[in-house]
Amino acid sequence: MPPENGPAADTLDELNPARYNGEDYALARDRPSADYGDLEQGSAPLLPGDFPARRDSEHGSDFDFEVHRQNARRDPPFSCSRAGFIAWCKGPDPPHIYRVNPWFPKWQAAPAQLVERWLPRRRMKIAALLGGLLFWVVVFFSLLKTSLTDQEVLGYGQPVKLSCHQSLWNNATDCGINGELCRPFEDQSFAFRCPSGCAAAILLEPYNVGEREYNYRPLVIGGKPFGLDDHTSGLYRGDSSICASALHAGLISDRKGGCGILHRRGETSKFENVTQNGIESIPFMPHFPMSFMLTSQASSGTSETKLVECSDIRWSLFAFTVAVTTALSITVTSAPAFFSAIYFITFFQVAMASDPPTSSFYELVSICLGRFIPGAFVGFVLYYFCVKYTLRDLDAHLEKTILWLGGCWVGALNTDTFDHIPISRLTPHDIQQQPGAATALSIIISSLIMITFVQAYCFRREGRFFPMLRLYGLFILGILVLVLVPHMKLRIHHDLLAMLLIPGTAMQTRPSLLFQGILVGLYINGISRWGFGSILQTPASLLDGAKLGTAPPVINPPRIEHQNRLAFSFPELSPHVDGISVLVNDVLRFRSLKLNNSQDVADFVWNRGFENEIEHFRFGYVHAHALGGFWYEDFTEPSAWAVDGSFS
Repeated sequence: MPPENGPAADTLDELNPARYNGEDYALARDRPSADYGDLEQGSAPLLPGDFPARRDSEHGSDFDFEVHRQNARRDPPFSCSRAGFIAWCKGPDPPHIYRVNPWFPKWQAAPAQLVERWLPRRRMKIAALLGGLLFWVVVFFSLLKTSLTDQEVLGYGQPVKLSCHQSLWNNATDCGINGELCRPFEDQSFAFRCPSGCAAAILLEPYNVGEREYNYRPLVIGGKPFGLDDHTSGLYRGDSSICASALHAGLISDRKGGCGILHRRGETSKFENVTQNGIESIPFMPHFPMSFMLTSQASSGTSETKLVECSDIRWSLFAFTVAVTTALSITVTSAPAFFSAIYFITFFQVAMASDPPTSSFYELVSICLGRFIPGAFVGFVLYYFCVKYTLRDLDAHLEKTILWLGGCWVGALNTDTFDHIPISRLTPHDIQQQPGAATALSIIISSLIMITFVQAYCFRREGRFFPMLRLYGLFILGILVLVLVPHMKLRIHHDLLAMLLIPGTAMQTRPSLLFQGILVGLYINGISRWGFGSILQTPASLLDGAKLGTAPPVINPPRIEHQNRLAFSFPELSPHVDGISVLVNDVLRFRSLKLNNSQDVADFVWNRGFENEIEHFRFGYVHAHALGGFWYEDFTEPSAWAVDGSFS
């Protein structure tokens, strides 16, 4: 019978496991008893092979003291049997909690210790952090506002801020009959401003120019220079991208962007192609209602001229922002304070400077604030459930800066990093159509599979494999349900993809620091630039100017009255369409709706506009909206009316 009173009874009660959790019991077990004086103290272990227990969180690798901890942790061996495999997936008992042991810990802790010495109180640290954020806000927005609003071009005022894809002529159907909705065609000039990186602004859907179809290249038509003037371009067709044309003419820089003057020149023909400054333009010989030329010299109507100079300061602002966030990363030890500050700064850097929508300064501020509040709420959810497990109690501040913060900037600058991967959108249509997309997607999937195995192994060691498996099982089930929704298409935007993958990085390892930083940056980029997009979209909204996949009309051969005049008679139209339209040389020239509730439409009679000029015809069905306006089905392939009057 054990003694009921006395030192021995107290000792047994003290070492009763029921009084402790696992870690406290191990510490109590190894503490020398005060009742026996020096009998248990010394350099030799109490029992052979009995080493003091260590908490798992104190080391980040199972290779440390592995032999000495065999009794403290039992890791089931891998087995192909069902029970053995399940036991192996559950991981060691007790689980191994990963923690990053910093390299050169004194050096990595020095900046934070310096802050602790100078600002020992919590209120002082909060005030310093808020002061640093206020300093960044004042400098950042002052420089940005000055660059966007204070610049004037001689004789033209403030330049119009353009995106890389903007043009004067959207497309044939949007500009209406004879292009009337895109006037004026001539006698108008304005100053414009282009961002940097417009060389990568290419067509993402097939685009017809005359008899040929083009895709995945800059939309620059014509532009052959008249002479050797470095400040004036040739003539470009009206639907050419303005900034890509300015790059083609050498008036702006792809690295810095720039400004110029656009002059509308009206109807012109013979847009000859030329390759210069790394861009090959597209030829088009027939007449087109609108053309323009570009120049980098401005005048006020007198003999005075001045070279137009402006540049995109986003990289200068980015360098300043990186310096501020780096300083915060190596000095702020609180995980929620660090994440909140980095999220705030990164969001506005991307939304206002690095990848902003095309708007004026104050419109830009309004758009950003509208997206910041809901984006910040989701950011809080991501931190509370995922990010805090990676950043909390992390002493490796330099490694955090390189891996997590560096990865965050790589993801946040998605336009300059991952956008160079030849995958425009994660839809089957785009992957099948875009050159190199299938190969790039296979490489990405292979990399994700490898990363998944690495992360899954680490979750197994932490005893969280099955909870994480259930979570991603729910994600996959939800995606499959969405795929089955009729008349809708699944589209996973890159910010949503980041939100789905961030839970898989919720542990403190160096790979998780890097992966999580990249994913947080991708999320910030998507929300700050585009806002929250729908995971389900209609097929038409996904096309974004692409073909609808509808059957084009079958057209009877025309009546050729003479070599400069022909007429088309159309068969009865099907009940589901309202009329028919005709494009001539990429301009909408004819639109006829059904006559008097019948299935017939008027004939189309066309006179050649210019003798000895080939013309191209395309035909498409038209639909009338109930509240006014029209939309068009796919057009036929181009048919040519040759100079000799033959039609093919």
